[in-house]
Amino acid sequence: MATFGLVHGVCAGAWSWDLLRPYLEEAGHDVAAVDLPCDEPEAMFSDYARVVDGALPPATDDIVLVGHSTGGFTIPLVAALRPVRELVYLCATLPVPGESVAEHGVDWGVVDSAEWQVYNSDGSFSITHDGLIRHVAQDVDRALVDEIAARLRPQFLAPFTERCPLDAMPDVASRYILCSEDHIVSPEWSRRVAGQRLGVEAVQLPGSHSPMASRPAELANALLSLSRS
Repeated sequence: MATFGLVHGVCAGAWSWDLLRPYLEEAGHDVAAVDLPCDEPEAMFSDYARVVDGALPPATDDIVLVGHSTGGFTIPLVAALRPVRELVYLCATLPVPGESVAEHGVDWGVVDSAEWQVYNSDGSFSITHDGLIRHVAQDVDRALVDEIAARLRPQFLAPFTERCPLDAMPDVASRYILCSEDHIVSPEWSRRVAGQRLGVEAVQLPGSHSPMASRPAELANALLSLSRS
């Protein structure tokens, strides 16, 4: 059975996978989810990748890495550090080898970032409670949204200035899962880059940018189906 390495996006943490984890474990798989150092001012995506690598079992290459949102910038860097079986991009951004996000620009957005985030005076940004309700997790139960809001961390901007150290995307089997009502990463963009840059057809789920909270069973089925294909 595989080890699923679950890599969260901005402002989140390992806890964001708590509802998904039981479905993968009940299917017989191991799960490794980590807190990325997004609230450390100097940490880069390369540092994030080393944190993920350190949380994975060293003696196996049967690793399925799932990167949610900006976790898509981290998982290919992990694949450059160690053998993995598969990369799964979930409502995810993709790096451009040799370029930083600041240089390439944000071409995946749906709504203006001011609709869901606020910049802090220390060089970080946070997801607003209103933005979480309206755009990040609009199909998640309100009580759960309130719990999520209380656990969010600030995200420092430093990693978005790091030029991706890859010469090319890793030669690893890759999949893409998009959500049809995603307000953060455009479904149209996702569909296009899945074909153009990964050479795969994206799998579509219903719902928002937060399928691990709104429909963990459906997401687990998609991940398990992909891992068997």
